[in-house]
Amino acid sequence: MADVHAAAALLSAVAAPTPVLTSAALDRRTRAEVWIKCENLQRTGSFKFRGAYTALARLGAAERAQGVIAFSSGNHAIAVATAARERDTPAVIVMPADAPPGKLASVAALGARVVTFDRYTEDRFALTERLAADHDLIAIPPYDHPDVIAGAGTTTLELLEQTGALDTLVIPLGGGGQLAGAGVVTAAESPATRLVGVETATGDKTRRSLRAGRRIRIPVPRTIADGVTGETPGELTFAINRRHLDDVVVVHDHEILAAMAWMFEETKLVVEPTGALGIAALLAGRLEVSDQRLGVVVSGGNIELRRFHALMRSLAAGR
Repeated sequence: MADVHAAAALLSAVAAPTPVLTSAALDRRTRAEVWIKCENLQRTGSFKFRGAYTALARLGAAERAQGVIAFSSGNHAIAVATAARERDTPAVIVMPADAPPGKLASVAALGARVVTFDRYTEDRFALTERLAADHDLIAIPPYDHPDVIAGAGTTTLELLEQTGALDTLVIPLGGGGQLAGAGVVTAAESPATRLVGVETATGDKTRRSLRAGRRIRIPVPRTIADGVTGETPGELTFAINRRHLDDVVVVHDHEILAAMAWMFEETKLVVEPTGALGIAALLAGRLEVSDQRLGVVVSGGNIELRRFHALMRSLAAGR
């Protein structure tokens, strides 16, 4: 918890305190009091800035001069590239070739060198390790790193300061960094809070790993939620989440689309597919939360207009 407080102090001058919204319509639908934590309004468009900046800022001057490397489908890439530019640090970002074009363009525009790979045939871990060794770069993973987890945990710390104690906290679940940070914070600050992760139906790696009692690998999931397409939970994050995570639920792509549309119509906010996982779980009735004080994190909003329009058209067409 001391690491999270230290990250919060470090971020106080650079990260935006994101708002918490309420919706009478969502309260009626869930029969709960719901607070929506809008990390889509964080700098770089997602919560990832918190962890990326924390990790990079804690490097020594010599390490920053070496440069950093990260792999990501988009949000961590944008966050690391932004933090690197602000800290005058060279950055190499390994991204899937089929990552959303807007995210690829954003990273390149920030001055980072982008290296693409085929997520279905190439190993991003091996590629990143090779490039790091070849060019003497410091790796900043998207979730499996103590400073990244501590930075991500400031989302929950800030949320609890805004809302008070919560009965349940619902968070999108990819590699598990944000949930790991949330687990550390809730255990210390609100131990009665039930922690729930939301995965896609095709990418339920943490749910399967929890059932197996060990980290397992699944095929690269095919889903519109590009931010949660990893094949296995993080080693460090899984160890933390095994202690603190109470449940994992899954949602389907059509439910994610419905949640994006609901957010747009009801809150007037644009949310990317991964960011909408928690809202999707609530709207689809995956959780029984009646009479609870409930928090849900909207983790990101990085989606270009053309893709948002195409996804909404597919929803309207019933595909």
